[in-house]
Amino acid sequence: MAVDASASEQSFSLSGQILLASPSLADGTFDHSVIVLAEHSAKQGALGVIINHRSNTLVGDLLKDPKYAPLRELPIYKGGPLSTSELTFSSFSWNSQSGLDYQIRISAKVASTLIKNDKHIVRATIGHSAWAPGQLEDELKRNTWITAKPGKNLITSPHDISLWQDLLKNISPYHHLLAQAPKNPFLN
Repeated sequence: MAVDASASEQSFSLSGQILLASPSLADGTFDHSVIVLAEHSAKQGALGVIINHRSNTLVGDLLKDPKYAPLRELPIYKGGPLSTSELTFSSFSWNSQSGLDYQIRISAKVASTLIKNDKHIVRATIGHSAWAPGQLEDELKRNTWITAKPGKNLITSPHDISLWQDLLKNISPYHHLLAQAPKNPFLN
């Protein structure tokens, strides 16, 4: 029986998984990025947010209204190269049965409530990352991204530039070596 390749490609989805930037993406927005993919399908493309590129701005620098006081000290992350003038919020938590629970692009009102719950991590981001239909699949074929299922350590680890290395080194021995490589091996 022949397998219909187009049908299998259309059912392929990475929603809820993470993308780790290949070391080849050493410059620019995606350098050492960890992206939570909120949406992915062959027909619609993909949408996600970078969760480990912190900016020097806090939510309180932008939202002065007292009703957002719980968010005042929340750092803003650079979520991606698209819609960089748009502040959005996301929530992440770990469910022992289903794994990573996430809500991307929630309102400031919802974020203000969730930040009070210690089981949730709330992230403020400027911008997001997105791919047109077929674009992410092409980038995956060129080894631009490394995919992984999120583990609880995604919630418990610091969301800074070291998150990329911590997640990458736990995938396989090969990825452990990639994580340890210097940023520019030619300078060694």
